Amino acid sequence: MSDTADRSDRPPRFRVGVVGAGRVGAVLGAALDRAGHRVVAVAAVSEASLHRAADLLPAAPVGAVPEVVADADLVLLAVPDDALPGLVGGLATLGSFRPGQVVVHTSGRYGAAVLEAAARAGVLPLGIHPAMSFTGTAADLDRLSDVCFAVTTLKELQPLGEALVLEMGGEPVLVEEEDRPLYHAALTLGANHVATVVAQATQLLEDAGVEAPGRILGPLLASALDNALREGDHALAGPAVDGDAGTVAEHLAELATEPEIRSTYRALSRASVELAQQRGRLRAAEAESVLAVLAEHRDADEPGGAGPPRGSDDPADPADPEDPGDPDAGVGDPSGDAGDPPPAGEVEDR
Repeated sequence: MSDTADRSDRPPRFRVGVVGAGRVGAVLGAALDRAGHRVVAVAAVSEASLHRAADLLPAAPVGAVPEVVADADLVLLAVPDDALPGLVGGLATLGSFRPGQVVVHTSGRYGAAVLEAAARAGVLPLGIHPAMSFTGTAADLDRLSDVCFAVTTLKELQPLGEALVLEMGGEPVLVEEEDRPLYHAALTLGANHVATVVAQATQLLEDAGVEAPGRILGPLLASALDNALREGDHALAGPAVDGDAGTVAEHLAELATEPEIRSTYRALSRASVELAQQRGRLRAAEAESVLAVLAEHRDADEPGGAGPPRGSDDPADPADPEDPGDPDAGVGDPSGDAGDPPPAGEVEDR
């Protein structure tokens, strides 16, 4: 018997309303639906989010935010971090929440306290954040099985939060309210910033005439990550950690026309040297020689200290204002500043 047939024989436990059909919201809504709940409504704004809702939540009608909330037993708020407090407060002011409703947000930054205005109306507040980078496609559903979800809520609601995560295929990890900012900073540093570094490395390889930078970077990054996770500090590598001040100086000179990338190189090299020295991997004299080279180039990296990077006159690609990134991306979930949108109007998706 098919999974669809199996689900039709049992009543859904929650009627789910998804507020924000971005890459995170649409996928988690689909995961809950696959687990036997029923997505009854979705709020989506951009064309991309509307397409995403149609692909992943085809049975759910698109509606205004208050209507989506009113129809649901479980409300999934998947909006940018900066938009979340205003959205919750606006909905509470409108009286959209009701006692016994489960309200889940997917922000990595916040715990359950951000839902305080809703909790005063009698809802069950949950902060559930997947540590994953989302594509916003059906492929993400199977990837959830390898993902940890941070769960922050009242002690008596922890079993509910853990159960929802397990139903979506993930692994629940309890994170205390006061630890959420540090947790979120760790994911942003470890995942979101990697994307920036990869983009900069890709640019340099393209400038060096490499036609397929990803072919070089893919295996290198995969092995570096694997080594770092398995060996920790022992995986530190590179010219800065080896004390090769001359190589570092040559790299910095080569990056003179790319001050932003050189600034990244300097900051990460300095952090690597200091960590290697703390762990006894680098002698003091070698560390000092590398740090001296890095310091010599510091002034040139300050604003106005070097010319504009190549291609700086080209307009940047506009960001998608309705889906500012996940994860988390999902992981650290960098999000655009959505302000405090009125709940009856359009809300950005995540």
